[in-house]
Amino acid sequence: MKIADVRANAFAMPLTNPAYPRPPYKFYNREFVVITYRTDPERLQAVVPEPLEVVGDTVAYEFIRMPDSTGFGDYTETGQVIPVRFTTPSGEVQEGGFVHAMYLDDNSPIAGGREIWGFPKKLATPKISHQAETLVGTLHYGSIPCVVATMGYKHRELDLEPVRAGMAKPAFMIKIIPHVDGTARVCELVRYYMEDVTLKGAWTGPAALQFFEHAMCDVAKLPVREIVSASHYIADLTLGLGEVVYDYLKDD
Repeated sequence: MKIADVRANAFAMPLTNPAYPRPPYKFYNREFVVITYRTDPERLQAVVPEPLEVVGDTVAYEFIRMPDSTGFGDYTETGQVIPVRFTTPSGEVQEGGFVHAMYLDDNSPIAGGREIWGFPKKLATPKISHQAETLVGTLHYGSIPCVVATMGYKHRELDLEPVRAGMAKPAFMIKIIPHVDGTARVCELVRYYMEDVTLKGAWTGPAALQFFEHAMCDVAKLPVREIVSASHYIADLTLGLGEVVYDYLKDD
């Protein structure tokens, strides 16, 4: 293989058999179960990086079922998103979410999510199931249970506009790629948006959320103090590509 061929074909690892195809990535009938809860403010301050600012004392714990996604297939994901504020260089203040932790059961979106955007993805076993009148979300890391979430099934329809507005907000994450000497070669704050969203329905109901301590699955480090709200919604969307909004390795 010639050097020019490497340059022309390289976009993901491995070079000759990438773990995922080129974007865009479209999702059909993506099912969200989101339980918002209060936690300890000082713990949020300890995990949210500058230049982001923590907004309040809440965390959104999400289970997302993705039965039909181009390139990534059929998988389930779960994790924590923290409400934050970001001030752009022009002075615009954006409200969004910092993606703190993600666990899923499919190699392609783990590799693609980490390499392209910097999603903090780890391999685990999250599940969403409909058990009679209850939505049930569970997360196992190996054989160990780490999360149990329950929500009443479609107790009340939600106004779609606030849900749609929430989905339109940006999300932020830290993209880290190590150098061959083990130091950081890339360390960037990345922003992305969900695009082409078609919201098909949204509901709310009573909810409960439990975390269990695990050394390698650290969701319990942001403990549940009070449930604030719960939502269950279904949408088609495109996962927008990211943009770098802050480079931690560049001198100010």
